[in-house]
Amino acid sequence: MSDMITADLVDLDLSADTKEAAARALAERMVALGRVTDLDGFLADVAAREAQMPTGLDGGIGIPHCRSEHVTEPTLAFGRSAAGIDFGAADGPADLIFLIAAPAGADDAHLTILSSLARQLMNAEFTDALRSAGDAASAAALIRGEEPPAADAAVADSENSVASSVAASADAATGTTTPAESAPADTSGGRPFRIVAVTSCPTGIAHTYMAAESLENAGREAGVELVVETQGSAGFTRLDPAVIAAADGVIFAHDVAVREKDRFAGKPTIDVGVKAGINRPAELIAEVRGKAERGEVTAAARPGAGTPVDRAGEPGEGYGTKLRKWLMSGVSYMVPFVAAGGLLIALGFAIGGYQINEAKSVTEHFDWGQVDSWGALLFQIGAAAFGFLVPVLAGYIAYGMADRPGLVPGFVGGAISVTIGAGFLGGLVAGLIAGGVVLGIQRINIPPVLRGIMPVVVIPLVSSAVVGFLMFVVIGKPISEAQKGLTDWLNSLSGTNAILLGVLLGLMMCFDLGGPVNKVAYTFATAGISVAAPSDSAMKIMAAVMAAGMVPPLGMALATFLRKKLFTTAERENGKAAVVLGASFISEGAIPFAAADPLRVIPASMAGGAVTGALTMAFGSTLRAPHGGIWVTFLIGKPWLYLLAIGAGTAVTAGLVILLKGMRKKAPEGAPVTGSPAATAAEAKQPVAA
Repeated sequence: MSDMITADLVDLDLSADTKEAAARALAERMVALGRVTDLDGFLADVAAREAQMPTGLDGGIGIPHCRSEHVTEPTLAFGRSAAGIDFGAADGPADLIFLIAAPAGADDAHLTILSSLARQLMNAEFTDALRSAGDAASAAALIRGEEPPAADAAVADSENSVASSVAASADAATGTTTPAESAPADTSGGRPFRIVAVTSCPTGIAHTYMAAESLENAGREAGVELVVETQGSAGFTRLDPAVIAAADGVIFAHDVAVREKDRFAGKPTIDVGVKAGINRPAELIAEVRGKAERGEVTAAARPGAGTPVDRAGEPGEGYGTKLRKWLMSGVSYMVPFVAAGGLLIALGFAIGGYQINEAKSVTEHFDWGQVDSWGALLFQIGAAAFGFLVPVLAGYIAYGMADRPGLVPGFVGGAISVTIGAGFLGGLVAGLIAGGVVLGIQRINIPPVLRGIMPVVVIPLVSSAVVGFLMFVVIGKPISEAQKGLTDWLNSLSGTNAILLGVLLGLMMCFDLGGPVNKVAYTFATAGISVAAPSDSAMKIMAAVMAAGMVPPLGMALATFLRKKLFTTAERENGKAAVVLGASFISEGAIPFAAADPLRVIPASMAGGAVTGALTMAFGSTLRAPHGGIWVTFLIGKPWLYLLAIGAGTAVTAGLVILLKGMRKKAPEGAPVTGSPAATAAEAKQPVAA
């Protein structure tokens, strides 16, 4: 930490009387040393971070911090106030103030050291030594973990102890901490109670690691084994699944979404803010033990469970990656509305005929004994569900960007998109604008008196007004024209153009088997039928997309039946399940095969999907339902030709994968197939994970 703090960055007689003045006084020292290039810009970033959550901690500590583009290198300034400064801590003013400045792209090594400091703030010896430091050089040396240039013996001993502790904690700062070594067994005579915890804060520099340290200390005192996963700015190391499986309880102390939260499902869980982990760790441990004794657990994890924000990626991702995740956030929440609304509308047409969309509202006329009334009822319920598609898409794109504050302007922008005819494209744009507006508002320096009403009044009001203005007055009409142009283009497709589109959609559906590319093709198709009266071209596209998506698992299933020797025992068992999954339009049924042998399975799947997409478009099959596989065949136009297209694509996929696998050296019956994970492990003389 020698490069981060020097005596010039220490003020042992800080005279500021407010946290804003304290931050300015310490930041001016950073500016004087060239560590900060724009004082006001940097202070605005500090204030924006402070607006998310006060940075005062019990024990007389204030730790304002932020990432900022105005910081040239990671820097730490320290001030000591005789009168104390209010940083929002429950126990009163802070006399020890640390201002942490991290560049927007700070490297992990520096963040590791900063997080180590954050842990040391939970060490009473460290804070006592700072309060007794006689000069700036001694205080700076203490924070750096070095022996001070001049200090009395007692202070020097304390500082040496602190330095050793800093060095020890640095190893754990980027990921998983270890449990207390001396935790005694519980009174029942069995093993100690085991807890896994996750800590995180918006910046991921300070509170994340302070909460971890506090929980660990409380765990030692309570005699439990407690392991913490710190999801901070320096990255995080996932807890060993075996450690999670053996845990008796879970503590989430966080102010941002826990990544991959579904890993911890099915256990007694306490979910609180990060400051609770710092200020009352013993209570949290007692609470989770109480839940365990009462048998209170969270719902078991499901495949793919968790919100998009829960599964957010690592810090430092590129804008393109973030944009894809924001869009997939909206799509993932929209798909259930598509499935429910589309199937209900399709059933309404099947029962009531293709004029059912002109029926009177069932609130005005409904005859219990009349089939047409039931058809109208299903159609109108489905139409109501479809009415949410664009608002939900926009709302949850904004949610993916800005969390819950983005929901209101996102939904408002999506609804306006429907009103002005901007449709699906408008929803995409509205969601991105809403998320961006909320993120911008959150960066503004807000007076303390207004912070309490920001999330419930100010942010929804201002963001909705801005998004509404932009959608109604500025960009709505161009987007509406673009949406109309896209619709007209689809309606004009015929002959070779339609077949080529079918090939492209088939390739996309089979490229990543339920991944982002697959979802783009699926969303493109469902957007076309998400209206009361979709065009014939839109229904052909939906038919091609669903047919192509069924081919990969069906093709793999057929291949395992025709040439069993080319597949492992596990793959042959997966082939049986793939029949049902493929027939139900669940492309993910081919993932086990693709994971084991992607260079053969994925090209074979894409070839079959392209054939199916082309044939479906050539045959002119149509589909109003957005899901269902063969179970909605009765809703498909030209169903026999549709099934023929699926059969042809399945045969192509099966034949090609058999050909490609057969070109390898054949393995004896029951032996691992060359190139599979089992074979790779066998060659390395290592066991295969189940």
